[in-house]
Amino acid sequence: GAAMAHGHGPGRCRCCGEEAAERGAAWGLYLRIDRQRLQCLNERREGSGATVFRPWEERGDRSQFVESDDDEELLFNIPFTGSVKLKGVIVMGEDDGTHPAEMRLFRNIPHMSFDDTAKEAEQTFSLSRDPLGELEYPTKIARFSNVYHLSMHFPKNFGAETTKIFYIGLKGEWTEAHRHEVTICNYEASANPADHKLEQITPQTHFIS
Repeated sequence: GAAMAHGHGPGRCRCCGEEAAERGAAWGLYLRIDRQRLQCLNERREGSGATVFRPWEERGDRSQFVESDDDEELLFNIPFTGSVKLKGVIVMGEDDGTHPAEMRLFRNIPHMSFDDTAKEAEQTFSLSRDPLGELEYPTKIARFSNVYHLSMHFPKNFGAETTKIFYIGLKGEWTEAHRHEVTICNYEASANPADHKLEQITPQTHFIS
């Protein structure tokens, strides 16, 4: 019974729960997507592409999915609200021919069109069918360390006429956009006259006090 003292008893469930919560938090980049500007090209139902970016815990919700329209290609343009270091991706579909077979990632090319996908991708993955959302595809982090816009191109599937995706998980770190710094720089550059005024006023202030 001594082995039990290591907390493998009733406490074990709590550990698993915590691990699951941590795992869910790791896949929290969907919260950092600028949903107003998120695009999915060739989606059959408008707005359905956005539904695949949701909490990791809800990846099994099969009522939410995107299906391609004219052919098997799908292209997501995903702007973030800051800078992202992308570490991993999960792509979950049906266990059949509609599951995407390849994923190509592009970094910081806003408003990509299908014509633009002729460019060389930062990274290309061969996908396996993953009906449960269990397979994680690790990115080359050095290439995806400062991503403010991610494009995901799914050029083909496993033989069906259309492609279906239920869930896309994005794992990584988010940092706030550096827009504030830019504002400060501009302000300093244009604020020189004001600085001089301050210098002139300061001695009087001292004099009064």
